Amino acid sequence: MALSAESMNRPGRALRILAAITICLAVVIPTHAQLLKFTVDGTQREALIFPPSKRSGVSERDPVIFAFHWHGGTMQEAAAAMQFQQLWPEAIVVYMQGLLTRIYVDPLGFHSGWQQEPGQFNDRDLKFFDVVLSAVRMMFPVNEDRIYATGFSNGGIFTYLLWGTRGNVFAAIAPVGAQKFPAVHLTVPKPILHIAGEQDSVVPFKEQLRSIQIARELNGTNQTGSSCGQYCTTYASSDGTPVVSYMHPGGHVYPTGASEMIVRFFKEYKRRE
Repeated sequence: MALSAESMNRPGRALRILAAITICLAVVIPTHAQLLKFTVDGTQREALIFPPSKRSGVSERDPVIFAFHWHGGTMQEAAAAMQFQQLWPEAIVVYMQGLLTRIYVDPLGFHSGWQQEPGQFNDRDLKFFDVVLSAVRMMFPVNEDRIYATGFSNGGIFTYLLWGTRGNVFAAIAPVGAQKFPAVHLTVPKPILHIAGEQDSVVPFKEQLRSIQIARELNGTNQTGSSCGQYCTTYASSDGTPVVSYMHPGGHVYPTGASEMIVRFFKEYKRRE
């Protein structure tokens, strides 16, 4: 069953900043996950880290997936819904927790979410990402050529922001039901899988199409594209940074099979120098 943001909502550095981190390796449910706590600009932040549950080789370094929840969601709900820790057991999977956020769908900021543009909320979430990435690098043998970002809805919008502001970090990205906001400037070509619903009215489908077109222009893809299955089109790029679009007929949902598709896509790409 496809999951919608609405149905999953719940009411009601070395970096200098690394010195301000308090990391608590408390085991939480599920039992192999680790809850990390940080203080960033005086605010307590949390992330749920799934270490690899399977090793592909003794000397192998680990890929990392950062996955961001929707507005109104939690890191625990994202872990339960997206299941990247199960689908790529050799990877480190990081689910970060957003803060109460005033955005266009929640003007009073009753629910948790992410900044959408550079400078918004004093870049609290970009700073948080930098701290978490530094902590993960300290804790695990990270494969620097295999760091990825994905997210649904507001989490996907933040994924676009990470591409624009931290593009050199990532091998590929995969936003779902999301758009690139105008103040986000993409300058580093990256493989991207964008999943969108044709009936999406929360993040309007036309804005998602515009974001895909901007990605295609940056990546220098071909004009026509080729089918990669039902609802799926691949726009190839001569420098190995394709744009893949999956346009399903539904609305603002995280569709069934999305995580499997994202993992398959990520496994194809390493960061290019």
